[in-house]
Amino acid sequence: MKKIVIGLLLCGAWLINAKAQSDYKTSIGIRLGAANGLTVKHFTSDATSLEGILSTRWDGFIITGLYEINQDVFDTRNFNFYYGGGAHVGFWDLNNRPTPWDSRDDEFDDNSYVAIGIDGIVGLEYTFDEVPFNLSLDWKPAFNLIEDTGFWFEHFGLSVRFIFP
Repeated sequence: MKKIVIGLLLCGAWLINAKAQSDYKTSIGIRLGAANGLTVKHFTSDATSLEGILSTRWDGFIITGLYEINQDVFDTRNFNFYYGGGAHVGFWDLNNRPTPWDSRDDEFDDNSYVAIGIDGIVGLEYTFDEVPFNLSLDWKPAFNLIEDTGFWFEHFGLSVRFIFP
């Protein structure tokens, strides 16, 4: 436990002393987590951005669009806190998805469906000065409004993106 606390303190001290980044407009990369995929983030102003995520899960895929508000942390533009919301549409094959609560055993001939829902997001992002990359760690809960309705809590993600000035 002491090693974890000391490591977090050292990381915090390092982030406080970080230099200001040069602004970037767009970044593209990979997102790893409960659903893995591609992510594109584009700043529409200094404080707002749009993020698109194409991820795969259960032999299907999810397309997510998010509007995010970005704020500097520790008075540096290298380290940002962001939050926001958006929507998703997902396409799945029920034969490959664990759904013990699903009562639609033979309702559809092909056992596939389309789900539509809303998403929230909250996270931290760090952009490196030395290399054109950034890292972000976030939580993206989602709620399906159409098909397989319910709340998804487990969508934590780590994104690694190449930045374009």
